[in-house]
Amino acid sequence: MESNVGKPAGQQTEVDKPCIRECKKTGQTCCSQLKMFLVALSFAYFAKALSGTYMKSSITQIERRFDLSSSYIGLIDGGFEMGNLLFLAVVSHFGVKFHRPKLIGAGCLLMCLGSCLTGMPHFFMGRYKYETVIRTSVSVTRNTSPCVTYQNQSGGVVVPGRSSEGLNAGCEKEADSYMWVYVFLGNALRGIGETPVMPLGISYIDDFAKAENSAFYIACLQTVSLLGPMFGFLLGSLCAKLYVDIGFVDLESVTITPRDARWVGAWWLGFLVSAVIMLFASFPFWFLPKSLPKQGEEKMELGATAELSECVKKGCREATNTRPLPLKLADIAKAFLPSLKKLLCTPAYFLLLCGSILKFNSFIGLVTFKPKYMEQQFGQSASKANFLIGVLNLPAVAIGIFIGGLLMKKYKLGVVAGAQLSFGTSFVSFLLLMTQFGIKCENFKVAGFTVSYTGTSQISHNEKTLLSACNSGCTCSLKQWDPVCADSGITYVSPCLAGCKETTGFGKETVFHNCSCVAFAPPPSGNISVILGQCPRKDDCRRSFIYYLAVSVIGSFISALGATPGYIVTIRCIKPELKSLAVGMQSLVTRTLGGIPAPVYFGALIDSTCLKWGSKKCGGRGACRMYNSDAYRFIYLGLISALSGSSYFFMIAVILLLRKQFKRVEKKTQDDADGHTEIEFTHMDEADLNHDMKLVDCLHEAGANPE
Repeated sequence: MESNVGKPAGQQTEVDKPCIRECKKTGQTCCSQLKMFLVALSFAYFAKALSGTYMKSSITQIERRFDLSSSYIGLIDGGFEMGNLLFLAVVSHFGVKFHRPKLIGAGCLLMCLGSCLTGMPHFFMGRYKYETVIRTSVSVTRNTSPCVTYQNQSGGVVVPGRSSEGLNAGCEKEADSYMWVYVFLGNALRGIGETPVMPLGISYIDDFAKAENSAFYIACLQTVSLLGPMFGFLLGSLCAKLYVDIGFVDLESVTITPRDARWVGAWWLGFLVSAVIMLFASFPFWFLPKSLPKQGEEKMELGATAELSECVKKGCREATNTRPLPLKLADIAKAFLPSLKKLLCTPAYFLLLCGSILKFNSFIGLVTFKPKYMEQQFGQSASKANFLIGVLNLPAVAIGIFIGGLLMKKYKLGVVAGAQLSFGTSFVSFLLLMTQFGIKCENFKVAGFTVSYTGTSQISHNEKTLLSACNSGCTCSLKQWDPVCADSGITYVSPCLAGCKETTGFGKETVFHNCSCVAFAPPPSGNISVILGQCPRKDDCRRSFIYYLAVSVIGSFISALGATPGYIVTIRCIKPELKSLAVGMQSLVTRTLGGIPAPVYFGALIDSTCLKWGSKKCGGRGACRMYNSDAYRFIYLGLISALSGSSYFFMIAVILLLRKQFKRVEKKTQDDADGHTEIEFTHMDEADLNHDMKLVDCLHEAGANPE
């Protein structure tokens, strides 16, 4: 075969020079550069997952700090998906035409800025003031009567049915009430920055790795990236334990604990930490090449023939295609709609997409409100809920994903077998989820809401039921939430509504005595005094919580076994040139129809189970303080079950379709003497033909004999 490769430098053509440079460069460093990209992408996955899960873990803290309902919190959480979908389809399609590593690096920088913006409102808001009647600075010897003069921290007397702050003549709505918008915008900016990371990263690996290594690399990537959610929840646990204004207030003056519904942790701190991590994650991508030879082809024999072959596959093809006919954005855009049409007209992919939408709705609702569910159903603090998710659930998910990838590699599972494995594991996890309906705790015993003042069970959403004959002579606010606990296990919304006449101590040591409402359902001890805080759950609730954790961890592990096979089925059931677009469109559609609406309607339905709303500084409804735990459980688990169950109809249809589609191909593969174990694409012949035609043209233009 004739070639210009062996000519002196002065006689080489303009085509040869970049070919040889690219060939020598990639031939020596391809393997290490692919591994470097895999390591860099894993760290980027870790960083973005840490930031995203930290947002999930801080939902409760943000809700309380900004006095928002669960539906508003769902909107803020959905801001990430809104920002993501704005650019996801464009980046997924156009990104493969440009420098993919640099686009990923730029996305990491945007996520860094988004995390900073999310945490910034803390520095522009005043100190957090929770609603309470406790005076932290009074003398131990000074007694007050909450029943007679229900006082706030400013010493003002509260009129029944009105919030104490609403009585202040100069009270105006503060700008702080709109600061949550910056949290929403920061979350949206993170979503925009995340767009190139997943579709371009996975397509880059699948393009340049061996076919048998691709699934294993993706499994390794997902496994390492799951350290991000684990550390995100652990960071959320740490920050939730720290008081929101730590370093600016005397913690001895804080009369609430992390288990209190008014407690707000240092939610802003974790966003600044995640911003720094994201900044470091962006650095390596600026030093990685645009493209690489296919793994296994970089160690070809040296010589003119090998150099030309290497150049034709990489450098020469790029040189001949880009110099005479440079890529134009308009030309790329024209190809987008035909590519999208081909993709959506692939029946297996379309059915997978429909099932993914329902499954993603279920997953987003589950993850977003899981810490809150553990708080409300089992009486756990936000810090402990985040910690347990981080150290129990997420490691189980990571191990499951890794084992799923090993199964795909070891047994060389095809598309049909991968789809069956994904369906089977998901369905077993669904059955385990159904058992959680029976794992429950009783409602908190709160006088006027879940029990009457005499101790009989009831459920009431009406604040007027807080009034009783035992507190009829007191001037109590029905809006305040300052719970106290009696020895009987009944919680009273405030010491005033408990009918307490005397007070001793101050701060966290305050005790209220001679409480007339406690005498309506006296404890066996005969003590009619109350202490600060909500009454703890019973021992049987702790046992239920252990059962819940066990079922949740086992279900997470089994479900994760099918994650990698699910990814492989998605990218192997369509044409190879549509892989990046397929991954991007799946993310776009599922996030548009799942990631955005799911937190909002989950939150709105959860709001419907609220029994006691907090009050804002100048009046108006704040964050929910207590839920009907039975209704919460049925709505939360019922929605997740309904969405997951519906998705299985599409998954079954996909399996039947793939069996029919690959039956002939797999039969032919088994009869091959070459020992091939799998034909990955039904449209491979067309792709190979196009590649061969380009190869011949390239050889002609390089001055070589195509034979």
